[in-house]
Amino acid sequence: MNPFASMTSSLHKYSVILPTYNERTNLPIITQLLIDTFTAHALAFEIIIVDDASPDGTQDVARQLARAYGEDKILLRPRAGKLGLGTAYIHGLNFVTGDFVIIMDADFSHHPKFIPQFISLQEKHNLDIVTGTRYRATSKPSATCTPGGVHGWDLKRKLVSRGANFLADTVLNPGVSDLTGSFRLYRLPVLRHIISVTQSKGYVFQMEMIVRARAEGYTIGEVPITFVDRIFGESKLGADEIVGYAKGVWQLFISV
Repeated sequence: MNPFASMTSSLHKYSVILPTYNERTNLPIITQLLIDTFTAHALAFEIIIVDDASPDGTQDVARQLARAYGEDKILLRPRAGKLGLGTAYIHGLNFVTGDFVIIMDADFSHHPKFIPQFISLQEKHNLDIVTGTRYRATSKPSATCTPGGVHGWDLKRKLVSRGANFLADTVLNPGVSDLTGSFRLYRLPVLRHIISVTQSKGYVFQMEMIVRARAEGYTIGEVPITFVDRIFGESKLGADEIVGYAKGVWQLFISV
């Protein structure tokens, strides 16, 4: 049974958790886009930057942003080293004051312009989770939107992503079209619960969260997004992540 299904409120605050590593160039722009989006829609917000000891000066930039926009809006919460994506979210949750949490990348792969669509779908259907999808033409539940897609990937990267989602969909039947995406809106108590029972690390972490959320009976919606490969810096996806993903699918199949 879903204990949070009846939780509704006319006033919400949205906490964005932004894990960063060597995002000095990207961070000011994505922060400005987030601020512009929330301000344009009169939404209360905070941006929690979880930096894993970036050597490029990302934390210096974050401190400047906090001074410029206010430490109640921009919160730098660094860690001592590169400790992984899943634990970055866990760390960020310790400082959340909103009742909804948005997780996304800081490298422009996820454009903040889609956040109002996430919020609208969540409010219309009282959803626990809304996730961005590159592989649907319409929202789920249905709503007016533009089809999802990917820009900036070569054929090999597209095939790897499609193959990964096909494998997971076939083996796990999760009920969503984009398991490997990492642009999502969660009710805070739902995220706390799901993250507490998720065991995977790295890129498998996002997949397991959705699989476990579905198994727990939480309601999940999807909004088509346009995913753009990172503009500045290098992609962090490698062969180790691909192998780890395949192992993660199998582990979830036998355990969830």
